[in-house]
Amino acid sequence: MQTIFVMVKCDLGKAYEVADQAVQAIEQVSEVHSISGQYDLLMKCYLKQDDDIGRFVTEHVQTLPGVRDTFTLIAYKAFA
Repeated sequence: MQTIFVMVKCDLGKAYEVADQAVQAIEQVSEVHSISGQYDLLMKCYLKQDDDIGRFVTEHVQTLPGVRDTFTLIAYKAFA
């Protein structure tokens, strides 16, 4: 399993709609948080080990209505 975080910049006034669509329509999205700063949302996604991260982001996240820009972080290890 691969964990990635996708920061999403949304069209003005569309962050909540994008967040709702992401959790309802994209199976791999486990959490969406509204955040401050340059980006509006932070999505935590779990992908299968052999899934193509670039294809996932460009075909599933970037195509959501209201998404303007994304920035993807790949997580290596979770600490508890």
